[in-house]
Amino acid sequence: MKQPEPTEVRSRPAIVSRLLPPFPETDLASVRNAFRSATPCSFRQAWLDAEAPGFSPGVVRTGWRGNLLLVFAELTDADIFSDATEFNQRAWELGDAFEIFLRAAGTKAYVEFQVTPNNQRLQLRYSDANALALARKSGSIENFLIRTDAFRSLTWIEKADCRWSVYAAIPATAVCASQETFEDAEWQFSFGRYDYTRGASEPVISSTSPHAQPDFHRLHEWGLMTFRSASDPERLWT
Repeated sequence: MKQPEPTEVRSRPAIVSRLLPPFPETDLASVRNAFRSATPCSFRQAWLDAEAPGFSPGVVRTGWRGNLLLVFAELTDADIFSDATEFNQRAWELGDAFEIFLRAAGTKAYVEFQVTPNNQRLQLRYSDANALALARKSGSIENFLIRTDAFRSLTWIEKADCRWSVYAAIPATAVCASQETFEDAEWQFSFGRYDYTRGASEPVISSTSPHAQPDFHRLHEWGLMTFRSASDPERLWT
């Protein structure tokens, strides 16, 4: 599939990822508290005039520590499930999935990471937009799989609150091999979501990016992520 020509995009999200202190990563309350003041980034369906029936909200926050980008997503969901049972399965076809897209500024390669409610992971790296076109043409992702652990994740399911959460710790080298520090770095980012409901014919998809079409790989519509220490002034863009 030919990639669309870049056009001017308004209202792209901007996240300032700040240095976070250590916290107990296995405790949901501690994780939630650690990200409490982080810039929120909400899911939407920018390609529609109004939200689709069944749309459920979600929020993603980020931070960093050492050489790790830290991501925390809280996803409202009335029917939380996934049939994924193994590493690197096609998670987006098997039930609910949270997707992370990252590309370091000035590079062509980018990664796509997916996490399911039962903490199964899918890891993909595309050398450029042409690689994605090849994957779509062939219908296969085999040549783009990252077959060793590229990041770690934890998930929590809160059925009573109709919510599941994802915490991911992503080494900078998983995105940009030459990136040794986050200080003053800039990355493009997007977060996507597949929200399945059993009995429904199609999942409800949403993204943090203002996509003009329901295609998460429209890179020119992704947001910008900058990294700052806790004491640096906030820098945002509109």
